[in-house]
Amino acid sequence: MIDLLRDIVGGLLLAAGAFFFLVGAIGVNRMPELFTRIHAASLSDTTGVALMLAGLMVYGGLTLVTVKLVLLLLFLLFMGPVATHALAAAALHSGAKPLGAPEAARAGPKKAAAPGARGRKPPGRGQKGRR
Repeated sequence: MIDLLRDIVGGLLLAAGAFFFLVGAIGVNRMPELFTRIHAASLSDTTGVALMLAGLMVYGGLTLVTVKLVLLLLFLLFMGPVATHALAAAALHSGAKPLGAPEAARAGPKKAAAPGARGRKPPGRGQKGRR
C-alpha cells in the first residue's frame, strides 16, 4: 500500500515537472523579445527541475541517492536564477533593451557634446553657395 502511494506521489510530481517544462518551452516560443523569453524559461526551468527532483526523491526513498538529489536540487535552485541574471545582464550590456522600457531608454545613451561646442555650428556647414 505504501509503495503504491509512493509511486502515485512520485509520478504526480514528475508529471507536474514535465508540465512546467512544456509550459516554459511554449512560453519561450511565444514571447516577443529576449527578456520575456528569459523570464519564461527561468521560472519554468527552476520549478520543473524542483518538481522532478522531488518526484525522484520520493521514488528513491531514504537512501544515499536522495541525499545526492537534495544537494543537486539546492545547487540548481541557487544557480538557475544566477545564470538567468547573468544572461540578462549580458544582454543589457550588449545594448538590448526591454520592450517595456521608456522610449528614451530604448534609444540608447545620448552622447555629450564636446566642451565649448554648444551653440556653434561645425565649420563648413550651413554656408551653401558661398566659397
